[in-house]
Amino acid sequence: MALTLEALLSDESLRQQEFPVIKESLFLGHAGVTILPRRVARTMQDYLEQSCLRMQEYPEAWRAVNETRVVAAQLIGAKASEIALIGPTSVGLSLVANGLPWQAGDEVVSYLDDYPANVYPWSDLERHGVVLKRLQPASLGEITPELVEAALTPKTKLVALASCHFQSGYRIEIDRIGRMLRERGVLFCLDAIQTVGAFETRVDHVDFLSADSHKWMLGPMSAGIFYVREELQDMLRPSLLGSWNVRSPNFIAQEEIAFERGGRRYEPGALNISGILGMKAGIDLIQEVGLEAISAQLLKLKARLHAGLAPQGFTFLGPDPKSINASGITTVRHATRSLEDISKHLTANNIVTSLRHNRAGQPLLRFSPHFYNSEAEMDRVAKVISEAV
Repeated sequence: MALTLEALLSDESLRQQEFPVIKESLFLGHAGVTILPRRVARTMQDYLEQSCLRMQEYPEAWRAVNETRVVAAQLIGAKASEIALIGPTSVGLSLVANGLPWQAGDEVVSYLDDYPANVYPWSDLERHGVVLKRLQPASLGEITPELVEAALTPKTKLVALASCHFQSGYRIEIDRIGRMLRERGVLFCLDAIQTVGAFETRVDHVDFLSADSHKWMLGPMSAGIFYVREELQDMLRPSLLGSWNVRSPNFIAQEEIAFERGGRRYEPGALNISGILGMKAGIDLIQEVGLEAISAQLLKLKARLHAGLAPQGFTFLGPDPKSINASGITTVRHATRSLEDISKHLTANNIVTSLRHNRAGQPLLRFSPHFYNSEAEMDRVAKVISEAV
């Protein structure tokens, strides 16, 4: 029987079975590196045990790899042939930056205060004569369609954005921005690691997308999905070459380079099968519970955090829980209390959060629960913080 959110949250033994971490701690760090659900860990363990007995590319594992392309494509509204199974996120973004045919004077629109993995690949293009146009939003991460449109010129070749800001939790309007760019013939590249698995992240009007599984997909590190729109695969030349993505019949190198078709085109060599199977197990879990239910639960948890922390004088980065731009990330500041001390107090009480800093060096405290967390746990967070010295 399929796992439902209602069943999970109403049965503590089931919740502990699926997410053993709750026996040890209250984990609110999914926007960083997630814990693994039991079924994800078991899938990877089973693969490793089988790999003690036969070659690592045994037939059942290889079939599961191909099935991963299918479920990953379903998750973002793509075709299986548009999915490459590589991670981390920075690899996919770098493949876009290094694989497009740039001309001196081409412009890229990006945002300096995005996570560094979505900044440096574009900054590096300046050495090829590409011009960077840096967005300047009114608030941290608040990238609106109007802001993007105002930055476009006839020379804009690509817009590179994050689907959700890693600190403020501001979730952009992917489809509105994508439609506008498609109409103008501008390419759209998305760092989607902070929304895939948490909120709908479709690629109907996206050209490139990269997302590792180790956040909201509840998967392991260095296993991810890289999407390239089918019509652009001949344009985006692979910048990593090997025996897997260049046609080498019988593993014999050829005089000329001819790339394989589909997502395999961007996979140069041996795949991280253990990680890929773990990622598939995480995606299967998300699909089983239902993305719509997951998104709704994340917003409930965000609202509960706001309700518990606002009376204590905390202020919040990013949108209100009822905003269309809200995400599962809640980040706070405080005018008088030490966030470093609060973070230590939470850790001492087995509550895992993320202490971050903005460009000015000011501390920020970030909470990122996932769907298996409860509103009662958010109340516990507020209570523990209220007791901190």
